[in-house]
Amino acid sequence: MRAFQSLPNLDNYEGRPRRVGVELEMAGLESEDLAEAVTAVIGGCFEPESPFSGTVHDTELGDFRIELDASVLTERRHLELLDRLGFSLDEGEMRDNFEAALSKLAGLVVPHELVCPPVVLDALPQIDRIRARLHQAGARGTGASPLYAFGLQFNIEIDCRDPAALLAMLRAFLLRFDDIVAREQVDFSRKLTPYVQPFPEDYVAYLLDPDYAPDLERLMDDYLVYTPTRNRPLDLLPLFAWLDEARVMAAPVERELIKSRPTWHYRLPNCRIDDPDWSLHAAWDEWAEVERLAGDPERLRRQAAQRLEGSSAWRRWLAATWRRLGAGWSRD
Repeated sequence: MRAFQSLPNLDNYEGRPRRVGVELEMAGLESEDLAEAVTAVIGGCFEPESPFSGTVHDTELGDFRIELDASVLTERRHLELLDRLGFSLDEGEMRDNFEAALSKLAGLVVPHELVCPPVVLDALPQIDRIRARLHQAGARGTGASPLYAFGLQFNIEIDCRDPAALLAMLRAFLLRFDDIVAREQVDFSRKLTPYVQPFPEDYVAYLLDPDYAPDLERLMDDYLVYTPTRNRPLDLLPLFAWLDEARVMAAPVERELIKSRPTWHYRLPNCRIDDPDWSLHAAWDEWAEVERLAGDPERLRRQAAQRLEGSSAWRRWLAATWRRLGAGWSRD
C-alpha cells in the first residue's frame, strides 16, 4: 500500500500533530458489516443502538460511529409518527423486525455512513484498510446506481488561524476545484446534488482579486454574504463557527446542521468504494496539492491571475442575480 502524501505543515494551530476525520457513505451493507470491517482491522467492539445506528468502541484509534444517514430513522422519529397514526410499537421482536425491514428499504437510497474519529495523519493507511475491507464485503458506491449520491468527507485540522493563511487556502481550493472534479470523474447523480456545486463566480472573482486582504472578521462576513450555505465542496461554516459562533449563527445559514470545529470540511463528490482501483489516496493527495499551492505565494498569484482572466462577466452577473433571487425567496 503506497504512502499518503504528506502535508506541508504537520502541526495544528496549537503546535500538536494535525488530525483528520474521515466519513464514508455507501450502500449494500448493514451496520454490522461496517462494524466488522472496523474491528477486523483495528479491534474494538460494536454496540448497536438500533438497526440504523451504533458505535464501535475501544479501537486503537477511538470510537467509530455507524448510522443510516437519515435523522428521522437514527433518532427514531418514525416511532412518533406511528404513534400519531395509532400504531404503537413497544420494544420487542415486532419492533425489531419492523425496523430491520425499514433499514433495508431505506438502504436502497439512503447511505450507511461510517464516521471515523479524528486520527493523526500517519493513521490514514489504517482507515484505508478499513475502506478495502468494506469493498471486499460488497459495499456499493456512487456509480452503482443513479440514486446513489454518496460522498467522502475529510475534516482536516487547520494549521493556523492567521486570516492571510486561511485566505490562501481558500484561494488554492478554488483554483484546484475544476481539476478535482475532472479527476474524480463525478457521477451524474452527484452533479445534481449541492455538494459539488462550485462557489458563485462573483465570489470567486472577489476572492481572487490581488488587492483583497481582509482581516478575519471581513473574511467571514464576506463568505456569509456571498455563500451562506454548508452545501459547498469546501464548507467553511464549521470552521467559522468555531472561530466566531455568534457571527455565523446570526447569518441565514443551516444553524442546526453546523458542527463547530477547527477543520477544513472538505466534501468530495464521489465515494467509489466499489471500484477496485479506487482508494483514499487519490482524494487525499488532491487535498495535499491544495495545501502545497496555498504555501507557494508566487504560484498562487500566477494561477489566480490566469483564473481571473477567464472569469466571465456574464457568469458573475448570473451568480449575483441568482443570489438576490434566493435572498428574496428566503424572506418570503
